[in-house]
Amino acid sequence: MSRERFRDRRTAGRELAAALRERSWRADLLVLALPRGGVPVAAEVARALSAELDVLVARKLGHPAQPEVAMGAIAGIGDIVEAVENPAIADPRAMGAVRAAEEAELRRRQRTYRGARPPVRIAGRSVLLVDDGLATGATMRAAVAAARREDPAELVVAVPVALGAAARVLRQDADEVVCVWDAPGLWAVGSAYERFDQTGDDEVRALLSEAWEREGPTSS
Repeated sequence: MSRERFRDRRTAGRELAAALRERSWRADLLVLALPRGGVPVAAEVARALSAELDVLVARKLGHPAQPEVAMGAIAGIGDIVEAVENPAIADPRAMGAVRAAEEAELRRRQRTYRGARPPVRIAGRSVLLVDDGLATGATMRAAVAAARREDPAELVVAVPVALGAAARVLRQDADEVVCVWDAPGLWAVGSAYERFDQTGDDEVRALLSEAWEREGPTSS
């Protein structure tokens, strides 16, 4: 291990924010967190950069026989759902059923986290896509594809840690990838953290509510 582990997601978010402060950002910067684990990280980033915080829900499409293996991923903004597939693994017979189940969960999370709040405005803005780490990068690739449809001025992926070749792969999709710890030798994102408890829906809602109250009325 090339460095000490992050204490928790909030600590990782503060380290990531410090790295992001080294470059200049547009005044309309938008931080989009990938729930659930990305939200505590992104909340710290948005606070440090005085940026608007929102969520972009993404879901892995796990193979039925090996759920940890990604056939692809989906991500959604409003009514639009964008998908990416892993052609070496995707099983056309299973993909439909898996996607239907994951899209239902994606919609549930959108309703749970955002309620009746209108879709956030992305067009023409600088957008930071934030998660707690990249393993294969599949869900982040879907998130990038979904955000691209909304025509941002620039699209940057920012994570505390990336495993294997994930950061390199994402650089083919995003305008930039900011990673505090590029860790090809780690076997799981959780191994980069001392504390990696599951982030619950209640915590996500609380962090978003806190950010939205701090931001005040939005024109999104």
